[in-house]
Amino acid sequence: MNIALKSVAPKNCYTTSQAIRRYMQPHTISQPPPDLVAANNAINAHAKRGDLHVAHQLFAEMPHRNIYSWTILISGYAQRGKMEHCFRLFSQMLSHHRPNEFAYASLLSVCDHCHGLQVHGLAFKTGFDAWIYVANALIALYWKNIRCSAGVEAWRVFEGMNFRNLVTYNSMIKGLGMHHRGHEAMVLFVRMLCDDGLEFDRTTLLTLISSLSVGSENDMGLKCCLQLQSTSIKTALNLDVGVATSLIKCYSTLSGDVGACRKLFLETSVVDRDIVMWTGVMAASVERDPAQVVVLFNQMRWEDDFYPDCYVFTVLLKACANLVTESAAAAVHGQVVRAGFLNVLELDNALIHAYSRCGSVDNAERVFHDMSSRDVVSWNSMLKAYAVHGKAETALDLFAQMDVAPDDATFVALLTSCSHAGMVKEGIEMFDTMRERYGIAPQLDHYACMVDILGRFGRLSEAENIIRNMPMQPDCVIWSAFLGGCRKHGETEAAELASQKLQELDPDNSLGYVMISNIYCSANSFGEGGLIRKKMDKAGVRKEPGLSWTEVGHGLHEFASGGQRHPQIKEIGSYLDGLLRQLKEIGYVPDTSSVLFDVEEEHKEEQLYLHSEKLALVYSLMNGGDSSCRVIKIIKNIRICLDCHNFMKLASKLLGKSIVVRDTNRFHHFRDGACSCNDYW
Repeated sequence: MNIALKSVAPKNCYTTSQAIRRYMQPHTISQPPPDLVAANNAINAHAKRGDLHVAHQLFAEMPHRNIYSWTILISGYAQRGKMEHCFRLFSQMLSHHRPNEFAYASLLSVCDHCHGLQVHGLAFKTGFDAWIYVANALIALYWKNIRCSAGVEAWRVFEGMNFRNLVTYNSMIKGLGMHHRGHEAMVLFVRMLCDDGLEFDRTTLLTLISSLSVGSENDMGLKCCLQLQSTSIKTALNLDVGVATSLIKCYSTLSGDVGACRKLFLETSVVDRDIVMWTGVMAASVERDPAQVVVLFNQMRWEDDFYPDCYVFTVLLKACANLVTESAAAAVHGQVVRAGFLNVLELDNALIHAYSRCGSVDNAERVFHDMSSRDVVSWNSMLKAYAVHGKAETALDLFAQMDVAPDDATFVALLTSCSHAGMVKEGIEMFDTMRERYGIAPQLDHYACMVDILGRFGRLSEAENIIRNMPMQPDCVIWSAFLGGCRKHGETEAAELASQKLQELDPDNSLGYVMISNIYCSANSFGEGGLIRKKMDKAGVRKEPGLSWTEVGHGLHEFASGGQRHPQIKEIGSYLDGLLRQLKEIGYVPDTSSVLFDVEEEHKEEQLYLHSEKLALVYSLMNGGDSSCRVIKIIKNIRICLDCHNFMKLASKLLGKSIVVRDTNRFHHFRDGACSCNDYW
């Protein structure tokens, strides 16, 4: 804004209150300011409420200005983020006055890194760089700069200060949290308390808790979170809804401890709870207890009378994505429409994901095609839906229609589609296209997909070459993909290497032990397989039990392999015997290679019959699924075995209905004796 500075002779003087009232009235340039203090107050009043044009007009008319006149206007522009105006005024001011600490601090608050370095240099030359306000502004500037990831410049300013206040420490703690250095933030917090003897405030606690929510090692982060919770209780800050909400998010992120999150939530006064806290406690339960999210949503609506916003609906749809059937997602979809959130991009994307994860790719397609606008997340969500439902060719066709620039997640979805369909040539071409045409450097997920594509197809030497030539160290996902290929094709020697790497990278995970043991047992090397199991037991590693869930009526029912958990196991076993007799008549033969123990064949078959997905199917049939329901849906926490896969295919033919099983890798749609995966999984 270029406004000429006018020299106007002073008129009669007024009292300060009279001058302020005069200048708060509609103003014309022809009316000169009567008093310096009154004029500064008037400029300040207009600047604070955002009337910068009027404030600048008043400033331009002043016959005399002091340092405060310039600083007030610079601060006003800084509060509105107008860096160019701030710099122009600051530069003009240098011809008349030496800047004070407030002018420096205001200007630094809107600077980018390049301009900030210039201002820092001037502050250093004029001796203001160590003043508390200037130094605090410099710390905030350097932390927010993405190129200053190590925080070296911020630390240099911090250590060079003779005096530090609470704002100094809060800025440093916030900066460390922004760069995922929560443990260092805690160390600095202790230094603040012990060395400088400062008392913390609500902002300190909120910033510390937030810094632990990202980038912290779980055990250390949890320990620090517990300490901060204890500190909040001693200072009564635990009653603050913001602090409680941050603690809920932190516990949820670090441990998934839904119980601790609910306890914090219940300890907060009903009067103090806001919609942000409700959203936080619902988000904590999304993965581990999605049904509870629906319960909390209803409580929020009817008990506390909060009206859901877009964020609440997004969390609710994420929970629906972890339920068995699409009925909950459809119900939420209806509420979204009734609430007037039509064509909200984030909600449409969440709906695509929810319907896809519930097994209804048709509904996901319907939402996608009805969207008025789509971003890369929309396209990626639909591509992922096609990938996990075995629609690789449809995914490739959709990619050809994509009208936004793809990102790295786009190619993860496409490569996953190729992997599930055994499309090796197309997968290799897509991997090359990603680099050569779109300039996207492959990351660990892309390499894992390529290892999976080649390993499944039996090209294990090529998969191993990819692992050896990667520009980064392979992680557990890559080695487990390679180990899966070794298991599929009986490559024991290569599997030993992959298993060893998995055990080194994640010693508490049973995958590396179980898969190599299964490979030995499949080759009738029961002795070596048994040694691996003993090694696993000695290390205190426990195999994840096979679990399945199915929805009957409005209830979610869980089944464990062996059936011990279910109170109706005798009735289920009786019904299963009858079903097995019918299936054997149309060709079902138990595949005992899935039972990897050196026991009698009869005992192997008994173990097969009690796999969790078979029990879930039978329970559903016992409770009306044999007549009223055309589609039975089952979720499984591990990969479906070959025998259960054959069982489901023949059951779908015998019963004349669709059976959908979602395992850890993909969806299996069984219909008329065939599976959507074409027996390639």
